[in-house]
Amino acid sequence: MFLSVFDMFKVGIGPSSSHTMGPMVAAARFLDKMRAAPFSFAGLRASLHGSLAFTGVGHATDRATILGLAGFEPATYDADKAAKALAEIKATHQVTPEGLPALRFNPATDLVFDYDRALPGHANGMILMATDAQGDVILSQVYYSIGGGFVMTEEELAAGKATDEGAPVPFPFKSAAEMLEMARTSGKTIAGMKRANEVSRNGETNLKAGTARIWQVMNDCIDRGLTSDGTLPGGLQVKRRAKAIHEALLAERGLNLTPPHSINDWMSAYAMAVNEENAAGGQVVTAPTNGAAGVVPAVLRYYLDHVPGASKSHVEDFLLTAAAIGGLVKYNASISGAEAGCQAEVGSASAMAAAGLCAVMGGTPAQVENAAEIALEHHLGMTCDPVKGLVQVPCIERNGLGAIKAVSAASLALRGDGTHLVPLDACIETMRQTGEDMSAKYKETSLGGLAVNVPNC
Repeated sequence: MFLSVFDMFKVGIGPSSSHTMGPMVAAARFLDKMRAAPFSFAGLRASLHGSLAFTGVGHATDRATILGLAGFEPATYDADKAAKALAEIKATHQVTPEGLPALRFNPATDLVFDYDRALPGHANGMILMATDAQGDVILSQVYYSIGGGFVMTEEELAAGKATDEGAPVPFPFKSAAEMLEMARTSGKTIAGMKRANEVSRNGETNLKAGTARIWQVMNDCIDRGLTSDGTLPGGLQVKRRAKAIHEALLAERGLNLTPPHSINDWMSAYAMAVNEENAAGGQVVTAPTNGAAGVVPAVLRYYLDHVPGASKSHVEDFLLTAAAIGGLVKYNASISGAEAGCQAEVGSASAMAAAGLCAVMGGTPAQVENAAEIALEHHLGMTCDPVKGLVQVPCIERNGLGAIKAVSAASLALRGDGTHLVPLDACIETMRQTGEDMSAKYKETSLGGLAVNVPNC
């Protein structure tokens, strides 16, 4: 099993990897399908199902789908160009993707939120359709946005877990147990094995440049969030808080009366800065999702800015270790809030961050696995119930607490020798089972929990 570090960490846009980035990626794939087809197309239609319908407006799924059908993609997204394109589409009722003729598309009638019909493969389902001059559908495809910006067709999903058809990698672990055994026999760290896998596929230069860019985008996102204020879009009137918290923390520096637990506020400020940017539709990195995008950057920034002896040379090891753990969770369970609740998003992110921090602070592979297990274990059962379908409440604060748990988990693991009762594999399987048993109203549909018990208008 091989999932690249660049699969787990993807540059994209807010507010949701599954509800914003995924539909945009699906639209790009559908345009490619149209370009390869022998038909003459005249129009487009789309329908959103399940969680994409119920919380689509709050997650900007409609906007992402429209822009995706116009040719926009998450990694190269330009906000100013997107705003102009949306205005033109609403005025002209057509899109003009590159390599295709002008296509009829009226967002008011050709994009349908289907609240009644869930698609069988996944909670995040959508159907994209292309029509001829008479308006008849001549090409269609069902897509599922399965979390973290990953998209599969219904055929790919029905075939089971995606098989990796690339060249073999040196350390193809599919479980934490295999990962630890390979580390033991090879004498390599988890980051070392992950690095060998990445280099075997994409080369060392691409790895170094890619991980440097991932951290740069993460860090820039923190900095933007720490210097921005105002009210977040969506109607809840949620005020940005990261800037004020950060300014208060800076003012307290050097004061003897500052309590030790203020370090938690630093971590929360870093994480909230990212998720406030995400909620505003800014550029973020999936880590492993947008809804949980603040945890890994916050813990890495905490390490660099607050831990004595920290070195930027360890950033790549942190990201590689975190990606290894995230890959195990995705392969054996889920990173999708619509599939398994927030335990799959912030829980996974916290496990990834705990593993990364433990690794760069000198932890053995066994201690790293222990750190990931501790962090994930204490997110088990966490629901995804965003108020008004927005990735704001409780999502923004939840990232701060996920970062704090990650640091605590890494610290506990480093105090031990790596032996512990619950293996990470058992914890991941428990999370999968819990997600299966969880009521759909607690899985990103905003039909239960805080979403119905908190006034949202």
